[in-house]
Amino acid sequence: MSNTTNKNSQLVAALREAVAVVQMVLFKELRGRLAQKKPNAETSTVAQLAGAITNEVFGMQNQDSKFVSFRTNNWSEIEQEMLALKEQLPELCAYITDALRIQTLCDHQEGNDSSQNLVRAKEYGFLVEDRDIPLPSFFMTLTRSLGEKHQLIIAPTQIAPEHDAPTVH
Repeated sequence: MSNTTNKNSQLVAALREAVAVVQMVLFKELRGRLAQKKPNAETSTVAQLAGAITNEVFGMQNQDSKFVSFRTNNWSEIEQEMLALKEQLPELCAYITDALRIQTLCDHQEGNDSSQNLVRAKEYGFLVEDRDIPLPSFFMTLTRSLGEKHQLIIAPTQIAPEHDAPTVH
């Protein structure tokens, strides 16, 4: 593998991790909102619904029969929640837009076309079309801040040399 190919694959991997942060935040926010909306629903059902919506937003399909069945049986609710994303979670739409664009670029780099996810996001109304495609470093910084805000990521901190000494062998 050439040095350039290795750097590209490392960048794609880092960008995919950043996309995953947006997915986790979306799942967390959906789960919380759905739990409020459906106080009598089982926790596992609420989590499964939040997961199904997140998967739909990012064009992922869990092929396990249990999840396929859940998606089929709950499609109208999944679709309604996707249509409501713009109004219910407007603060996340820019992050979702950036993540979908970065995901599409990563997929393209690997020879796959996931542009239909952007088309669907536009159709459902949560794609922020006038937003510029972020540079990779900006996107990673943006998602790191989002992850910290939602307590999913702990920012790295510099260790003072006197505290680092005991860990050096």
